[in-house]
Amino acid sequence: MNEEIEEKLHREDITLAPIKKRATALFIDELLLSFLLIIALWDSFSAATTTEEIINITNAFVLEYMALKIIYQTFFVMQYGASLGKIVMKIRVIEINTLQTPNVIVALNRAIFRVISEMLFYLGFIWGMMDPSRQTWHDKTAKTLVVDA
Repeated sequence: MNEEIEEKLHREDITLAPIKKRATALFIDELLLSFLLIIALWDSFSAATTTEEIINITNAFVLEYMALKIIYQTFFVMQYGASLGKIVMKIRVIEINTLQTPNVIVALNRAIFRVISEMLFYLGFIWGMMDPSRQTWHDKTAKTLVVDA
């Protein structure tokens, strides 16, 4: 990790969130959004008679689902510094420069690159596991860190 960032976090008594907490928060968020999609498309899913029809229904709404993820992440990170999963896990997102909750532009940048990372087989998340500052690709592009709340 960058020594300047490390010193800044130490001075403010801020610790990076463990990978396990971040992974659990990701799981919670994905579960919530998946349930929301199922509820929204319940009529279509219940009318489907084959697995292929369910897959086709899901594929027909993939862009809307990605937009939902971007809106969800942007709103909660901008407003609360954390998604619902992060709130449950008691971790939050901060901007590196200010150590404050990200503004709307930073939160939107982070949310868009998060979805891109998911589309690329979660490679950005794997990167974050090996990075000394635990920054995923979407953290790097937005210049954010995930820390204990």
